[in-house]
Amino acid sequence: MASPVATDPQWLSDRRQTGAELVESLPLPDRKTKGWEFTNLRKLDLDSFEVASADAEITGGSDDVVVMPLADALAGHSDLIEQHLGSLVESEDPFVARNEASWQDGVLIHVPRNVVCDEPIKVRVNLDSEGADVNWRTLIVLEEGAQAEVWEHYGSESDDTSAMLNTVVELVVGQNANLDFIATQDLSEKAWLFSSQRAVVQRDGSLDWATLGFGGGNGKVRMTTNLAGQGSSARVTGGYAGGNRQHLDFDTLQEHAAVDTFSNLAFRGVLADHSTAVWRGMIKVDEGAQRTDAFQECRNMLLSTDAHADAIPGLEILADDVACTHAAAIAQVDKDQLFYLNTRGLGDGDAKAMVVEGFLEALVERLTEGPVREEISELIEKRLEEIL
Repeated sequence: MASPVATDPQWLSDRRQTGAELVESLPLPDRKTKGWEFTNLRKLDLDSFEVASADAEITGGSDDVVVMPLADALAGHSDLIEQHLGSLVESEDPFVARNEASWQDGVLIHVPRNVVCDEPIKVRVNLDSEGADVNWRTLIVLEEGAQAEVWEHYGSESDDTSAMLNTVVELVVGQNANLDFIATQDLSEKAWLFSSQRAVVQRDGSLDWATLGFGGGNGKVRMTTNLAGQGSSARVTGGYAGGNRQHLDFDTLQEHAAVDTFSNLAFRGVLADHSTAVWRGMIKVDEGAQRTDAFQECRNMLLSTDAHADAIPGLEILADDVACTHAAAIAQVDKDQLFYLNTRGLGDGDAKAMVVEGFLEALVERLTEGPVREEISELIEKRLEEIL
């Protein structure tokens, strides 16, 4: 475990100590652990990694908006960080506990009341050191009426870097606030990624949350959206494209905890070679959360007979005035579409690329228009060139 930073306030030192104790007492999940049935951690040798600092770049923002490394922010924003850091995630989790004990790097983004951040904020975390165990922490707090767009990207220059990235992301969306949060990763195919992400949205607030997974060899991304205030809403968009022997695992929860809330989740995946993916999604409607409107779907396109996908939607409803639906589909590339494009003069390769690109571009159309959306579209196009 990493040593506490010399400037750690006492409350953070105590948190680190508790995290370290939990690391010693909590076993890693195995395939008998609920939610981990499809992800095998037997080859995860934690002792082969050494806790390391992150190589990160943080840009963007505007006046009155705090955008700075989390460790540096402790000096001037300790009360804010103490209030929110760890307030959303489950501490008694082996990966969250490791992060609690060991994080050295992260980012604080704080948008005050009624402030509109007119420039996208971009955070890039590079995982390029062999054997590194990087624990990254993201805390985003939007006060009442605030607006911001944040893009966080995890990337590697090489597909031969064996390392581990363990992140915790907490998104606090205040009353009538609006957050666009995009999380993308293109890590080495020898890297492990574990990410615990949770958002809470207060009354009349809205969250537009997108995630894209292109890299990584194994691991798990967990995303929870808690619609805590009346009239709150969330749109969650996910996409992934795997090749070789990659294994991608996404676990999502849309929790409706108040009346008149709305959520819409759409995931799409493309899998080539021997790659595998699993998406497990749950819509949970708490008791008393009447007039909930929730939808989720996951669609997968298999480009190889050796690729495999599992899509597992679920509902847990404790209220009686709700509209909740889900859908899942796994299929090969549509031969009728390919035939149609062939008759229009396209060769097999170009026709297949057009069908697959169109399949994933449907996700891009869900994103807010602007330069970030355009860059995301380019990322998808580049990734498809790699696996097709």
